[in-house]
Amino acid sequence: MRIQKILAIGALCAATIIPAFAATATPSGTFVDSWGTSFKFSLCGDGTDLCGVLTNLEGKSATEENLAFVGKQVMQAEQVAPNQWKGELSAGGISAQATVTMTSPDTIDIQGCRGGIFCQTLTYTRA
Repeated sequence: MRIQKILAIGALCAATIIPAFAATATPSGTFVDSWGTSFKFSLCGDGTDLCGVLTNLEGKSATEENLAFVGKQVMQAEQVAPNQWKGELSAGGISAQATVTMTSPDTIDIQGCRGGIFCQTLTYTRA
């Protein structure tokens, strides 16, 4: 009986913490990766889609061709679950399927996949 009470209390605590994160976390804002590349995210469309504007590009990706997309919307994704969106990231004729997951109020992971098999996940933190 004591274990059931502990489990019930744990479940109750989890039920109050998880909705609080989902209700207070917003993906709107600027997020930057460890190389200095950044996106400004905002809710768009019907208010549940996520749009991303490339605000800065650093490292090997900062080619003349790619720099032309700085300041432009390069991503729009549809919400598929709480704190998760799926859509397409495209710039310069190159596109990738993207899954954006807000893992904490200040952290977003972006997984991009090309051809369904070449995938990479980058972590961005709120600037």
